[in-house]
Amino acid sequence: MRRILLIALAGTFGLGGAAAQEAIPAQPPQLPPLMPSAPPDVPPSAPEAVPAATPPADRLPDRFTGVPGTWDLSRDGTNRRCVMTLGIDNGPVGRKLAFPAGCRRALPITATMVGWLYTEGGVRLVDKDVRPLLIFTARPDRGSYGAKAESGEVYSFVPLDIAAMRPPAPDTSQPSAATPPEAAPPSAGQPSAGQAAAAAIPAPAGGEPAPGLYALDRYRDRDVCRLELASGGNVTLLPGCRDSGVEVFGPATWSFGAGRLTLKARRGHTVGLVPTGEGAWRRDPETGTTFILRRVEP
Repeated sequence: MRRILLIALAGTFGLGGAAAQEAIPAQPPQLPPLMPSAPPDVPPSAPEAVPAATPPADRLPDRFTGVPGTWDLSRDGTNRRCVMTLGIDNGPVGRKLAFPAGCRRALPITATMVGWLYTEGGVRLVDKDVRPLLIFTARPDRGSYGAKAESGEVYSFVPLDIAAMRPPAPDTSQPSAATPPEAAPPSAGQPSAGQAAAAAIPAPAGGEPAPGLYALDRYRDRDVCRLELASGGNVTLLPGCRDSGVEVFGPATWSFGAGRLTLKARRGHTVGLVPTGEGAWRRDPETGTTFILRRVEP
């Protein structure tokens, strides 16, 4: 009896275990993790071409004959400057050098300057013993010269109106073109060819400056000086000018020709300006500190 009971219990537990095993679902097969698909090969795009920067205009002379003219000497980091004329004629030492007496006050280094030389691609300002006071070399932008004095002060030398900037004289050695046959005279009521051409060509921009009162703008400073341009060609620098460079320059007369306004100092220095519209004129070539004249009401 006991044996029968044990067999019955064994069968019961065996069936229960099998049922339990059937009730537990099998573990699903583990799949490898999905990896993001690699992007399709895209050929690298060619880099955009960067336009080459336009090189600055070379305003410095490349030979001795291009040096003579008007230059602006200034001490870096200050508003002290001197407008001087480098002549082509021989002087006591080197070539002639001229500048207003006020330059010696504005720039004491000019007190012993008597001449200039052009050597090794640069300008030298020398004393009576031909000792160079300033040895100028071209700056990277080729827009001005730079030099360091024995005292450590740095100076700039900017061309204002020099021979190298002026257009070459026309070549008159070449024969002129053959004269075209004269056209038949126009019939009555028809304009001549000259009249038609004159009507077709617009008037040149920027006429002669009107005499009167002008304000001078220098860089960000407006109305630093006022000049009176008289109808007879004289220039008066009015009291209260706040620019030592203009005072040293000392404009005395003005003239107009070939679309340019020229201010001339008593010692012969000149500054050329071109019209910008609405009664304003700017220095040309545009070198150094901005120099703009504006017509203003008294």
